[in-house]
Amino acid sequence: MKIIDIKGKLEKIKREAEERDAQRRAKKNNFSYLNLITAPINVEAIGLIPEKEARALKTAAIEVKNKELGVAVHDPTLPEFKRLTENLKEKGYKVMIFVVSLSSLEHAYNFYNFVSLEKNKITGSVGVAGDTNQKIGEFNSIKKVEIVLETLKQAPADVAGFLEMILIGASQNRASDIHFEAMKDFIKLRFRIDGVLHDVYNRINKNFYSYLISRIKLLSGLKINIRDEVQDGRFTVNFQQKNIEIRVAITPSEFGEVIVMRILDPEAINLSLLGLGIREDDLEIIKNELKRPNGLILNTGPTGSGKTTTLYTFLKYKKTPDIKIITIEDPIEYHLEGIEQTQVDEDAGYTFTNGLRSLMRQDPDMILVGEIRDKETAEIGIQAALTGHLVLSTVHANSAAGAIPRLLDLGAKPSSIGPALNLVIAQRLVRRLCKDCRKKVETTQEIKEKIEIFINNLSKRVNKINYKEIEIFEPLAGGCEKCNNSGYKGRVGIYELLLNDPEYEKFLIDQTHTNLSSHKELEELILGSASEGQIKKFASEQGVTTMQQDGILKVIRGITTFEEVEAVTGTISWK
Repeated sequence: MKIIDIKGKLEKIKREAEERDAQRRAKKNNFSYLNLITAPINVEAIGLIPEKEARALKTAAIEVKNKELGVAVHDPTLPEFKRLTENLKEKGYKVMIFVVSLSSLEHAYNFYNFVSLEKNKITGSVGVAGDTNQKIGEFNSIKKVEIVLETLKQAPADVAGFLEMILIGASQNRASDIHFEAMKDFIKLRFRIDGVLHDVYNRINKNFYSYLISRIKLLSGLKINIRDEVQDGRFTVNFQQKNIEIRVAITPSEFGEVIVMRILDPEAINLSLLGLGIREDDLEIIKNELKRPNGLILNTGPTGSGKTTTLYTFLKYKKTPDIKIITIEDPIEYHLEGIEQTQVDEDAGYTFTNGLRSLMRQDPDMILVGEIRDKETAEIGIQAALTGHLVLSTVHANSAAGAIPRLLDLGAKPSSIGPALNLVIAQRLVRRLCKDCRKKVETTQEIKEKIEIFINNLSKRVNKINYKEIEIFEPLAGGCEKCNNSGYKGRVGIYELLLNDPEYEKFLIDQTHTNLSSHKELEELILGSASEGQIKKFASEQGVTTMQQDGILKVIRGITTFEEVEAVTGTISWK
């Protein structure tokens, strides 16, 4: 049996009648009609008429541009309203009048909640109060964030404080993203921590959420009244010790707008090369390649695999007063002191391709290109690498060996790729075991034998002495408060490096006394448009340690688990 929402139907009929009446009165008085539920409302404009006066005259200023002022009114014939418009004209405004319904005006009056914020130049940044900073320790677990949010009121006047608590809670719990998900009857708040989403709070009122969205849109410089379009923006949170950038993406959904806020904490890239988790032998290769004055270093991996952090760490390692480093990114995620950063702007015609051409005229020593995604960018990047520049970039591929066929697929010339390419790095992120609650595992004889064979089969470049003692740990069931009861805290990279440096490669072979029966240089394979399989075979002969092997070595050192390694590299092969 179909249930009819009589109350909702009557409300809809009443609203439609109101709008028809407003249209009739507008026509009668020779003014334009407007529905403020769907029309954009400017916070700067609404503050030009005090709320008490606006409500008394049933009017509201809704739009201001230069000295043109849009004013909505229920009854434009009132003498008091005419005096108001005369006063506005005396202040230099050209007044445009729109006739609206009372329901429309009630919607507009909600925006007075943000007038004081606008006057304080809220857009673009939000500060965390000093007394709140002192309580930051109270937010160091998801459970504590939930408890704090439960004590807060959900009223229009409390929007700023509520959002502030969420931002602090996310920062203190090392969240990379904040998710607001619109359900049928409530709004769900979730944090992504170490790549995994955690429920935080499921009792955000839908009416209160509308004010919360408006607050976030104001901060991000987005259109408040647009609810059926995707919008992107960003703002800054000013803590006492640091500033954190928040990148905002708002999308319409079945039950309302959903928001994802990416947290760009500068501490996330405050790593040394050693802090990335790269093994000693691979680290020596990277340092050697970063010393070179020219060439192309590529990084591959899916979204969220830590590529940006790795490349930024390389930039910081190379940064000195006597070299010029320029980047072109989409978007700029972190601001690096002493490095010139530019951002792709498709609308202005500033693409990776055009931007890279422009950067070449700025006489840089080192260039970071956010992504090579087309033939033109690939060709210019390769040309830059061949003409005295060290170029860092990313390309979509699942492995280090797969990066070269990807460049060939884009249309780059094999004769150019070989001489330009220095190094390809593939990477993934795995979760670190929580050191406060991890539990040592008694390894079976079968696992011990597999690990011993595995270590013996590794490249001679790997210092096997470091892996004589096998210590395998697992997460404690239920974890502890310090890891939000997950058993894991933080993430670490696993890497594989494909080297295209014949001289250094021969040096490594001599150092490790490796005997290559049918050794070929990588450039020969590229010239022959070799397949990914052929390049993987070359890499194996070269002594490349795969991402999975690197992950297993981190399991043996008690850093992560076999389950984590399998989750990002597939079923473990012990061969």
